[in-house]
Amino acid sequence: MAFRDGPFENLKVPLAWTAAVVVVVGIVGAVMLLLGDTRQTSNAESFAPARAGFEAGAAPVGGVLSAPVRWTGNAVDYVKGYFFAVSENRRLRAEIAELNAWRDDALALKNINGRYEQMLGVKTEPPVPMVTGLAITDARGPFARSRLLNIGAAKGVRVGNPVLSEHGLVGRIMGVSAGNSRMLLLTDVASRTPVLVERTDARAMLTGDGSGSPRLDYIRGAGSVQEGDRIMTSGDGGGFPRGLPIGVAAKGVDGTWRVKLFSDRTAIDYVRVLLFQDFSQLADQNALNAPPLASLAAAPPPTPAQAAAIQDVATRRAAVAAATAERVRAANAAPPPVPAAAPAATAPAPTAARPAATRPTTPQPRPVAPRTTTPTPPPTPEVEPAPTGAAE
Repeated sequence: MAFRDGPFENLKVPLAWTAAVVVVVGIVGAVMLLLGDTRQTSNAESFAPARAGFEAGAAPVGGVLSAPVRWTGNAVDYVKGYFFAVSENRRLRAEIAELNAWRDDALALKNINGRYEQMLGVKTEPPVPMVTGLAITDARGPFARSRLLNIGAAKGVRVGNPVLSEHGLVGRIMGVSAGNSRMLLLTDVASRTPVLVERTDARAMLTGDGSGSPRLDYIRGAGSVQEGDRIMTSGDGGGFPRGLPIGVAAKGVDGTWRVKLFSDRTAIDYVRVLLFQDFSQLADQNALNAPPLASLAAAPPPTPAQAAAIQDVATRRAAVAAATAERVRAANAAPPPVPAAAPAATAPAPTAARPAATRPTTPQPRPVAPRTTTPTPPPTPEVEPAPTGAAE
């Protein structure tokens, strides 16, 4: 026997020896299989060492014999993949195109969701009602820098309402219809916004001049503004709530103070309109209209000493009120009737003719009758006429 067309072509093995080796190996394998597959329970203990040795020796042999099978399966898969690569490539290209569309939609939704989350995080203190809308570029109208919003009077929007983005103040409402409204940006030449410097509380006026960074005018106090100071709404005039973020102060090339707006960080697409009318809506009207002693309703009961003091004060007030009423009734009472004059010529003159010096300064008290619904008029003093003889 000889190996042809290989590295062992010069190696020669006798055929008889080869057959003998194969037979011996087969006999040994058969014996080992018989010993390993025995099921006699009586001789189980006697064959246990032999079985363990067989299993220890058969495991590597089984791994070597199964290796060609695995290699053959891998080779078949490789050949099949090579022949079907074109169809697989087409299928993968179609899936990639479909997944690209899904990826673009997912990125867009992620961006919108992130901006919505930022918009929901915009809050005021105290809270003010808000409505969310979409801003559309406006190329026409009386203002150079403005936007159209898809919300209007049907949502409660009014002229003058502040408009916020997820970063800060953007502008205010200048016109309203049923379903739309016009927003004037802070950078427009017609925009004027009262602001303050957060660090020094200095007041100023934010004036738009058509550029991307509006100007700070009428700054109160020397040195009250520095580079990087936060600028916020001051609330002066009642048009804006106090504390809405606007931007940071920066020195312009012309030497004036300008504001880098927070709203310039992203495009102005989604905005929130503050339904702000005046500062009265920021207060709790129920708390303001509550009675002055409403907070004392749940007060603890007074101690005995406090109750005695309160009773004493009430008694004194009642006595003072009774004395005052008595004096008033005495002062309003009519004077007593005067007796009639004597008929003699030397009789004193009637009471009505007496000089004022003889009249008593204080009327004499008299018993007070119980008060009725209709007061009795005081009696009129009667004067007796002079005698006839004296008249003659």
